[in-house]
Amino acid sequence: MRHGRRLTTSFTLALALAVTLVGCTPEPEDPDPRPAADALATDLEDGTFDAAPLDAPDVADEQLASILGDLAAFPREVTATVVEPAEDDGDGEDAPEVRTVELTWSIDLGEGVDPLETTTSATLTLTDPDGDGEDPAAWTTVWSPTLVHPEATAESVVTVRRTQAARGDVNGRDGAPIVIDRPVFRVGIDKANLTEDRWQPAAEALAAALELDDQAGYVQRVLGAGAAAFPVALTIRQGDEGSYDTQALRAMEGVLLQEDTIPLAPTSTFARAILGGVGEATAEIVDASQGQVVAGDVVGTSGLQRTYDADLRGTPATQIVLTDPAGDVLLGGSDAVEGADLSTTLDVDLQIYAEQRLADVTSASAVVAIQPSTGAVLAAASGPGSSGLSTATVGQYAPGSTFKVATALALIRSGLTPDSPVECTPTVTVDGREFQNFPGYPETSVGTIPLREAIAQSCNTALIAQSASITSADVADAAASLGIGAALPEGEAWTFPYFSGTVPTDATGTTHAADLIGQGEVLASPLAMAGVAASVAAGRTVVPTLVEVAEPPVPVAPAVPLTTEEAQTLQELMFGVVRTGSSTFLQSVPGDPVGAKSGTAQFGTEDPPQTHAWMIAFQGDLAVAVLVEVGDYGTATAGPIIADVLTFAATGA
Repeated sequence: MRHGRRLTTSFTLALALAVTLVGCTPEPEDPDPRPAADALATDLEDGTFDAAPLDAPDVADEQLASILGDLAAFPREVTATVVEPAEDDGDGEDAPEVRTVELTWSIDLGEGVDPLETTTSATLTLTDPDGDGEDPAAWTTVWSPTLVHPEATAESVVTVRRTQAARGDVNGRDGAPIVIDRPVFRVGIDKANLTEDRWQPAAEALAAALELDDQAGYVQRVLGAGAAAFPVALTIRQGDEGSYDTQALRAMEGVLLQEDTIPLAPTSTFARAILGGVGEATAEIVDASQGQVVAGDVVGTSGLQRTYDADLRGTPATQIVLTDPAGDVLLGGSDAVEGADLSTTLDVDLQIYAEQRLADVTSASAVVAIQPSTGAVLAAASGPGSSGLSTATVGQYAPGSTFKVATALALIRSGLTPDSPVECTPTVTVDGREFQNFPGYPETSVGTIPLREAIAQSCNTALIAQSASITSADVADAAASLGIGAALPEGEAWTFPYFSGTVPTDATGTTHAADLIGQGEVLASPLAMAGVAASVAAGRTVVPTLVEVAEPPVPVAPAVPLTTEEAQTLQELMFGVVRTGSSTFLQSVPGDPVGAKSGTAQFGTEDPPQTHAWMIAFQGDLAVAVLVEVGDYGTATAGPIIADVLTFAATGA
């Protein structure tokens, strides 16, 4: 009996243990839905669909790019938030377990435009939740275009409609308008009004009538354009058609003169090499803009218009629209922000006159005018012989005897005064090379003469004879004190292209001797030489400014600053050039007395060599430099031009 009771007890204990073990076995937990939600957000962000548990990744890949349309290339960020279900969601025990995922889209539309924000949702479903299949439980979702936008369908496409902002004006001194919208004719072939067989002959005839440089290229552009296109051959300023007979052009087969306005200067040549041009963006400009410029945008293509294009063009108005056969949905957008005006220091009337004065000069040429008190560039004209180069600001030429102002400063610093005697001989020899004065040098100023007379009459030999008393470093320091070779701020771009000049610091022998009369290895631009005259007039080193910006870069001060006393001595020497020296003709210029220095620099291999003709001058608060690349003597070629410019500045006529 006791044995039987033991069996019964053992069975009872075993049964109880079994019941206990079964009751204590935990049910498998559902997997965390957050990794699946994050994977979905990542795939929507990068467009790869290689991680999210989607039912149709290939369809998702294709439809995502198609729906995003114009926004597909913009950077985007997608974040996921899992929404936990309520404690009692009302579902039956057999209903699949689901989670809602909120997807927050943020698409970066570029600088100055608010990001496009959109919220969509996805449903995660737990597959095989009972764990009775071969695969473990996992969260999956079904692809739908509504993951991109709540109202999107498979046929939806996002388009970005852009309207360019009004471009900023380029203004001159005291806000005078320079580059503003002006009326033009766009001349081209209107293909829609021609049969296909007439496209080529019409294009050939128009290209010939306009004397285009690349006539074949224009014909090919016409043929390659769409059937309803209007390929423009030339844009003509209204009221300034020049040699183009607009009435005859209108009568040509297929030719259309379309009226329009584009940003233009007051004349077709006005500071063109400096201000640059405006036109449709090239492929290179579009590629470099990082989405800020698209094909068809009007942008600055060269010069200041290109340098300051980001400010001038402003921010376009945008409309972001979800287009669909059922109707369009406006997703967002922004208003246009007008371009900012660019202020320059150019005096419109003086610039126009300077260009007119150079119109008949066949070689490269320039007129530069600076206001000494401020350094403002009032005119920077390059003649037609410059062939589009800004000779005025970036030309590199030997300055000839105009550089003697810098040499005189070096000699003054070495101890000479305007009355110090110097030897002006017919010739002087340095290291076997013979130097002489210009032909026609006045014999009355040969011999022992004061330094002031050597400068007034431009005696080469008197200055070269002093080459042993000053080093090339002394000359370079003196030139820098007058702005030649002025150092620009390191790590910053100057506000406009400018060649300030170069003066060697280690020249010896004949090179050093030639440098003293502005030949040798000395180079300067007309703007730099106008700066010399301006520095003398202002009594300090003048660095020219052309663009008025909020925070202009600060020029590096010269190693040896120009003093007031030195400037007064140089003023006296330059006044002497006009009173008793080689430029007495400038006495007839109305207004304040004129101080000046002429210059002639030989160049080339011809026999006799060709010569650059130079002249610099100051009068009151105006400094001017004139260069003619191929001329006679400075006084003969550049002299009459500088006299006319000074007279116009003084009288307006």
